[in-house]
Amino acid sequence: MDRALIISHSEKGAAHIAEILTQASIENITIVSNAGEARRMLIEKDFDLCVINAPLPDEFGEGLARDIAEKGASEVILMVKAELFDEISDRVEEYGVITIAKPISKAFFWNALKVAQATHRKIKAIQNENKKLIQKIEDIRIIDRAKCILISLFSMTEPEAHRYIEKQAMDTRVTRREVAEKILRTYEY
Repeated sequence: MDRALIISHSEKGAAHIAEILTQASIENITIVSNAGEARRMLIEKDFDLCVINAPLPDEFGEGLARDIAEKGASEVILMVKAELFDEISDRVEEYGVITIAKPISKAFFWNALKVAQATHRKIKAIQNENKKLIQKIEDIRIIDRAKCILISLFSMTEPEAHRYIEKQAMDTRVTRREVAEKILRTYEY
């Protein structure tokens, strides 16, 4: 995690959270004092972690935590008073928000931060895998369109069109997708 956003009306609380995040090697830390500022900041920048010290002056913070978590770009830690913990936790945990009861010890916050970091790494890995799969699907679509053109214009069979694209890719040392794109540019109307 590189970038964190702390949303806290309490300057003392924000400073304490920032100190722990700095010790966890998170160097790019932004602090705002209310949900409105946080929403504007989230439009301008991406953050790996958002820590909300509820309540905030313009809203409690539960809705903000859900909104951030739904977008899926950031891990969210929501700090609430102990008497509200069960109620709030039940409402936000399905969104992936980590809820902590206040007052909290440094060690407990540190553990929650470690969970958030592990979750963040896992989600990033899944997102990267998803991007690769989407790229593969797009490659297959383009190659299949090129094969259809070869089949219709040159009366090739599907295996012959497939072999032609593969051989061109090997001979010219480019990807099958690049060969398919060239076929599409040449013969597609």
